[in-house]
Amino acid sequence: MNIQKRFLLSLIISITFLGSLLAQQGNVGVDSPYGRYGYGILSNPSLGATESMGGISYGIRRGTNVNPGNPASYSAADTLNFTMEMGVSGQYSKLSVAGENQTFKNGNFDYLAFQFPVFKKVGVSVGLLPYSKVGYDFGRDVLSDEISHRETFSGSGGLSRIYGGVAYAPFKQFSVGANLSYLFGTIDHTSDIPGIGIVGAENRLIRNSFTIKNVMVDLGAQFTHAIDQRRSMTLGVVYTPGVKNTATVERIDYNYTSSEIKPRSVDSLFNQDFDLPSTFGVGLSYSSVNWLVGIDGTFQKWSKSKYPDELDEMTLDTRFNDRYSIALGGEYVADPVNRNFFKRVRLRGGLSYSNSYINTHVNDPNNIEKSLGSHGYKEYGVNIGFGLPFRDMISGKISMLNLGFGYSIMDPEHKFMIKEEMFKVSVNININEFWFFKREFD
Repeated sequence: MNIQKRFLLSLIISITFLGSLLAQQGNVGVDSPYGRYGYGILSNPSLGATESMGGISYGIRRGTNVNPGNPASYSAADTLNFTMEMGVSGQYSKLSVAGENQTFKNGNFDYLAFQFPVFKKVGVSVGLLPYSKVGYDFGRDVLSDEISHRETFSGSGGLSRIYGGVAYAPFKQFSVGANLSYLFGTIDHTSDIPGIGIVGAENRLIRNSFTIKNVMVDLGAQFTHAIDQRRSMTLGVVYTPGVKNTATVERIDYNYTSSEIKPRSVDSLFNQDFDLPSTFGVGLSYSSVNWLVGIDGTFQKWSKSKYPDELDEMTLDTRFNDRYSIALGGEYVADPVNRNFFKRVRLRGGLSYSNSYINTHVNDPNNIEKSLGSHGYKEYGVNIGFGLPFRDMISGKISMLNLGFGYSIMDPEHKFMIKEEMFKVSVNININEFWFFKREFD
């Protein structure tokens, strides 16, 4: 094993250890009160390099990067190449409302993905990706003329998916692919309501929990037009059919005092509907020796997705919004084969925008009984990143240490909603190995 391989192995172990430490923290990966609704904060399927380019993926076609955002990209894998990607991230969040703010720090082990060829023109990828994250702990003051009290709400969990995908390029310019994913995860929501008005009154703790297990499919296609030997454009499209889930909501209602806790009731709400929407995506990219530039657009039809009214006291008409998002990003490298390390460093940047798929209850803080309707937020993001190359001196394969920095803001539609800002640092290791060849021995 040469020195660079030892370095890469040590780096993998370090990242894995760091991810394990971060995963031991509470509410791993996110601290957002908007996780109280729906399935939490949705995750983007872009990995490493493309995350730093605003999250573009549909038109990205590189044999040295895993791109589960469009499964048609797997057929670009080099016939002698094995690729692995893994990533961790840390976040600093700031929540603001009515001139007050609160900050949180957390981190997460994000994903693990592999890509390799199986036949000529056929590529395969497998991996573990997040779908959504839930992590929140906040309270609200309930004020009235007679008495006031503070209710607290907390939640944890999320959905993940293990996927396997295959792509086939029947001819050089065109590729089709599909992902088959096993979606799974448990989400918990807890409400803590104090006893009111009576000395020694028991407090009430309500816990709702549900588990999702189902199968998802992503279908993708890419068409590449070669402008010349060094430049090309790729059009990518992706379709994910909607998924209809049924699950049991376990509801436990506790009464408790400072000295004891006892169940008040235990209910199971069977065969509750938990729908996930169909998704349509289209992207276009331009690639040359020095540049990669792309733009993506995504539509998710959330508005008619079913979800239990008992979990959020909302209705089908007010709960979800159809979600629109757009991302624009690019990468520049001065000279990818230059002996000068700094000329081989890849510089990345991107912008993104989306509306919220969820709405939240808004009440007048001066009169908690007065509803101000249901409202969402707009999300804006900006990313920058760097790709630091490492070459295997025996095979000549290039691996990357990718560093990304992101800032996003959830801008609420109503002044009494919470504004959320998040600063994110991500570390991704992209390893390309020369595995699929026959060794010759003397």
